[in-house]
Amino acid sequence: MALADKIDTLTGFWAIDEKPTGSKDPFALRRAALGLLRLIVERNIEYHPGAGNWIFALSAGQNFHIDPGFAELSGKPLGQYTPEERMAHEELVAQAQARSHDRDDADVKRRNAVVHDLVRFLNDRLSGLLKDQGIRHDVLEAVRNPLDTQFTLIVRRARDLQAVLNTDDGANLIQGFKRANNILTQAEEKDGVSYELDPNPKFAENDAEKALFKALDEAAKVITPAMEAEDFASAMSAMAKLRAPIDAFFEDTKINTDNDIIRRNRMCLLHRIRTICGGVADLTKLES
Repeated sequence: MALADKIDTLTGFWAIDEKPTGSKDPFALRRAALGLLRLIVERNIEYHPGAGNWIFALSAGQNFHIDPGFAELSGKPLGQYTPEERMAHEELVAQAQARSHDRDDADVKRRNAVVHDLVRFLNDRLSGLLKDQGIRHDVLEAVRNPLDTQFTLIVRRARDLQAVLNTDDGANLIQGFKRANNILTQAEEKDGVSYELDPNPKFAENDAEKALFKALDEAAKVITPAMEAEDFASAMSAMAKLRAPIDAFFEDTKINTDNDIIRRNRMCLLHRIRTICGGVADLTKLES
């Protein structure tokens, strides 16, 4: 009930456009937001898959029906939902969205604007909450987008990424990733193409290059299922293990070789580094 009361309080004030401005917060809504976030995070509350913004939309006073249980809260990791539960949820989402289309477009746009603004406000408060717990702002930005409402998952990912960055492998991996990303970005801008094809290991010319192909394959086998199961610690640990093969690759390999085929293949290899690491977190957001 406390959770519902806090959501209802915040969305109610947002719906009538009575929200904090500058240093003014006559209704203590910033404190209410922090209380809501602490309640969600400390009790490990997770929304039923995809339901996040709909809960806030419902509380904002929008008059469309939604099935009981659609905004159900659960402590079970999303990766543990059965295929049947996911299918049932997707059907509920489709039904609710179809009904919302029957409403006046202006009303729907207003609802969305209210909800999005509130969610951004909550995410700003989450930044302050985690800062007090030693989580860097750029780390938080690397694991969320401004409209995320899966606050418990955001916090878990941020804590696990922070833990990896506190290790030598994690910190040095970021430098290797940024080097790969910078070279690739500059080449794509210069060449006017995106190097998104799968790199071919048969064009690898030295042991470090061959080792990187193997390391990326092994990392992908761990990271993809780990992220689906919300096992962020395992995914980030697998990512950190790429530090040594990436460092060795740059030490022993000339990326911009005169051989166009080899160069293109290496650019695609850099793109694979970007893709695999990006599946864990947006490392471009990290400041160091």
